[in-house]
Amino acid sequence: MSSLPLSQYIFPNPVEADPEGHGFICIGADLTPSTLFEAYTHGLFPWFNEDEPICWWSPEPRCIIEPQAYHPSKSLLRTMKKQDYRITINQAFDRVMRCCSLPRNYTNETWISEDIIQGYCDLFDAGYAYSIEVWNEQILIGGLYGVAIGKGCFGESMFSTETDVSKMAFYTLMLIGQENQLPWIDCQLVNDHLLSLGASTISRQQYLKSLKNVIIAPAIDWKSYQERVFSSKTIAVNAQLNR
Repeated sequence: MSSLPLSQYIFPNPVEADPEGHGFICIGADLTPSTLFEAYTHGLFPWFNEDEPICWWSPEPRCIIEPQAYHPSKSLLRTMKKQDYRITINQAFDRVMRCCSLPRNYTNETWISEDIIQGYCDLFDAGYAYSIEVWNEQILIGGLYGVAIGKGCFGESMFSTETDVSKMAFYTLMLIGQENQLPWIDCQLVNDHLLSLGASTISRQQYLKSLKNVIIAPAIDWKSYQERVFSSKTIAVNAQLNR
């Protein structure tokens, strides 16, 4: 993990900039690691279409999931035991992002542009982002990525090409969260899919207050995970990563 230079941008307090709670905070800046770090440590994240200027958001309420309260479904566990896929950490960050950027069956649009990919890959190289990959032999069939600062874990996007594979990556992330006693994993915007996985919402004020503490806590030792290859079957049977 490398030390980042100070950002040349100062982000406004989300509560003061958006007292009515619409979520949109400001526009502009760039996507360098220093700027992304500054944004996430102040409760903001970028979200905009490719042909738009950079927009920064801090939703009210905030969607989170508490790793300690997460319980995988029986159907997911059955699939994990049956397929026995390989699961890795931080082995294909760029590829996961590019797979997440592909059109979905419900839309051809994507907000994960080349600029977004470059910005987060640079953040990953600096040690402040992570990915979880699921493999069927040598084929990448699912995964997720996000930002990691201290004990703050911020989910960004996930993808899968086979049934339940993104949920396998998500379960792996929950186990990492449990092992490291993370108070929450940030899911940003609430939707039915996240709620079905066990997510909930808290007020933006609560989130920002908690954020101040988690970002200064000792960071997750991602290297200890990325040196291992995990088995979906073993994870499902033991409900742990068996480090």
